[in-house]
Amino acid sequence: MSFSKLVFAPLSYTGWGALEQLLPEVGKYTPKKILVVTDPMLAKIGLTNRVTEPLESEGYKTTIYTDVVPEPPLQTGENLVAFTRENGFDMVIGVGGGSALDLAKLAAVLATHEGPVADYLNLTGSRSVENKGLPLILIPTTSGTGSEVTNIAVLSLETTKDVVTHDFLLPSVAIVDPELTVSVPPKVTAATGIDALTHAVEAYISVNASPATDALALQAIRLIARSLRTAVQNGEDKRARTDMSHGSFLAGLSFFNAGVAGVHALAYPLGGQFHIAHGDSNAVLLPYVMSYIRKSCETRMADILDALGGNSSFMSDEEASYKCVDELKRIVQDVGIPSTLAGFNIPETALDSLTADGVKQKRILARSPLPLHEADIRKIYQSAFNGVVTEPD
Repeated sequence: MSFSKLVFAPLSYTGWGALEQLLPEVGKYTPKKILVVTDPMLAKIGLTNRVTEPLESEGYKTTIYTDVVPEPPLQTGENLVAFTRENGFDMVIGVGGGSALDLAKLAAVLATHEGPVADYLNLTGSRSVENKGLPLILIPTTSGTGSEVTNIAVLSLETTKDVVTHDFLLPSVAIVDPELTVSVPPKVTAATGIDALTHAVEAYISVNASPATDALALQAIRLIARSLRTAVQNGEDKRARTDMSHGSFLAGLSFFNAGVAGVHALAYPLGGQFHIAHGDSNAVLLPYVMSYIRKSCETRMADILDALGGNSSFMSDEEASYKCVDELKRIVQDVGIPSTLAGFNIPETALDSLTADGVKQKRILARSPLPLHEADIRKIYQSAFNGVVTEPD
């Protein structure tokens, strides 16, 4: 009998006003020195103050760390972990998008370990995470990465990406408050929203999918599909922001347990080689990967079409799977993300190097319902460059 393992963050608060739970949760740990890892722009516009000011009013000592960049390189992680070790913090709070949250995970866990961050990387590291580290609270300010409920911290290498992953990277508490996402600009809303959608879609077609992850993924798709366009067009729409926040959260829970696959595997080299935002990388590849693997998961793609707002009742699974690809492509276009690699100024000459790096993502590729080998990956990149969906020969 086959079975599934399900792992979730120990405690999560979700919904408008959830940030009010911060002080009670911090109080459970009575920290003396709190490190707040955040995006520099959030500190500049004062959003980070919504976290630090209540803490300081209660007498907690906080230090704000803003050396955070999108798609953080390994050295950024090394610097933060060294800073955390040197300054004797006893709690870490991550505030921001996926990069800030991933870095906060590294700070909290590796502060109590020895050696450089590079030693803990999944593909090339020689050390293992051995203890839980410092108490960690994660507070996302975007709706997309799901980092607040996953055990992965992603770092950019010279031409690709690698991760530090262990269940000890799960936060002690996740606080998901859609009110914190209202100020996110349309371009970031679009990219992170498609990222969340991709998490849910890939979790649903993953070879590791289960009834529990299916339920989470399909509801995430429903929420995102009905709200993403509105959130991009009108960031102050409370219902759209709430739907996106919950959709991202559910997608995170789903893909953490079922895994992502081909879209993410091929997206990593785009970020590594061309520094394209992770959400944009997923968005530009999503319809092309799904078209290529379509025959391996037609029935599930029919379900995805329904969750996207379509109606597969009077179609064959094959027809519905084609419609699903069309709808995914339409959503990407509607939120203003380029639909081809050329649209990101990626030259055709780069396709070979992208393929070489994509093949290395074996941990992620293993979850695809259609095995993707080097020739397949090259065809998908070519398809995404040309802007024409394709399938295996």
